[in-house]
Amino acid sequence: MEKAANGLLSLQGMRILLIFLIAALTAGAAQAQLPEPVAQSLRTAGIPENAVAFWSQALQDGRQQSHRSSAMLNTASVMKLLTSYAALDLLGPAYSWKTEALTDGPIRNGTLKGALILRGGGDPFLTWDRFGMLVRELRERGLRRIEGDLVLDRSAFAAQSPEDFDGKPARAYNAQPDALMVNFNAVTLRLQPVQQGVSATATLPVAGLHIENRLALQANAPCTGWKNAVAARIEQDGETLQVTLPGRFPASCGEKLLNLAAPDPARFTGNVFRALWQELGGSFSGPVSEGPTPASAAPLASWSSPPLAEILRNQNKYSNNVMARHIFLTLAAGNGHSASPENSIARIQAWMPNHGLDPAQWILENGSGLSRQERTSAAQLGVLLLDAWRSPRMPDFVASLPILGVDGTLHQRLSDTPLQGRGYIKTGSLDGVKAAAGYLLDAKGQWRAFVWMVNHPKAELSDPAFDALLKHLYQASP
Repeated sequence: MEKAANGLLSLQGMRILLIFLIAALTAGAAQAQLPEPVAQSLRTAGIPENAVAFWSQALQDGRQQSHRSSAMLNTASVMKLLTSYAALDLLGPAYSWKTEALTDGPIRNGTLKGALILRGGGDPFLTWDRFGMLVRELRERGLRRIEGDLVLDRSAFAAQSPEDFDGKPARAYNAQPDALMVNFNAVTLRLQPVQQGVSATATLPVAGLHIENRLALQANAPCTGWKNAVAARIEQDGETLQVTLPGRFPASCGEKLLNLAAPDPARFTGNVFRALWQELGGSFSGPVSEGPTPASAAPLASWSSPPLAEILRNQNKYSNNVMARHIFLTLAAGNGHSASPENSIARIQAWMPNHGLDPAQWILENGSGLSRQERTSAAQLGVLLLDAWRSPRMPDFVASLPILGVDGTLHQRLSDTPLQGRGYIKTGSLDGVKAAAGYLLDAKGQWRAFVWMVNHPKAELSDPAFDALLKHLYQASP
């Protein structure tokens, strides 16, 4: 038995050593010239080659290409690959989150003589309709009238410091994680030109929502940058959620959906509950408060999220930042610690060495890539891709990524070309940052893992260079 155990440890040790060796060879490789079509596109865009990092390896024969692959660069949303793979490995693809409804008083003839408590478990995908199913279950169990408070227990996540990433707090991508987050903490408005000007209506009912629509219709303006032109503001004033639209809306846009992050997640959840409860014929006029669940509270109903593997497909296909932050925080909670960024970082750093990753070469903040601090190298991302490919979690990891020219954030990229459908790729974008990483099936039928990062003020002009890179890899060029 001891001999068998030693043999198992030896095999595991050899696997880890091999991964470290690959990482070392990759990081230390001579910095090859970028393929000429890629270099030419960068020159046209005015982006120097020293602002770019690239790494690639053919998964069958191990041939590598690299350029500045050891440089520490901002990854933007490509950082979601680390969060996704760590979550699949540490939590498991079947992991799910639970949201519970409890009571601290008796229910008599359909009336609750006490508080209704909603306890959040950090579900990253508690959309309006899913939350509505939980509320509907309360009515199905005979509850009609609530005479006490609606108490929100958000303690599963440590309190998050308010952030203003880019001076646009109303943008939905800036929504903050919350253990009882409903509908990504976002209000969706439908904007469309009408004879009188611009119509602005909420797509889903939210109690207390008031829209002050002062939008002017622009007859001959292009649709580019329409969100900035609308200049939406959203504020919580007591029970009222005030949305102000003071700007302009180009007629050429047709119908658009505008997602706005609510400034107070707790009040927003309370407003959504009131709207749903009223729709279902329930009665509730009490206040919404926050606090821990009393030990004496009795469970009444619960809702479980879809499994992690399904959650990741929604997160990565559409690069949802707040979902990634929920999963990142859950890594700490799943280890019996407070769900704080610090504890999540510590758990990921402890996990990294067994997968060939060097914690010293990763700067983490929130796991979503919506960060000016988060960084790693193309070589380290390459090691992650190689380890994930050989992992039992590979099918779920790869399936979560956008398919080139088919769906998600890549549904239009290189569609109607021979590359359509042949890549599973996560992209990322911030001001001054463009990045991509994933897998591509080349013309010879061999899978290639690759990483591409651009950190430069003109990074937004690098898309033609990235397309040239994909074509180069597809052609199976050395």
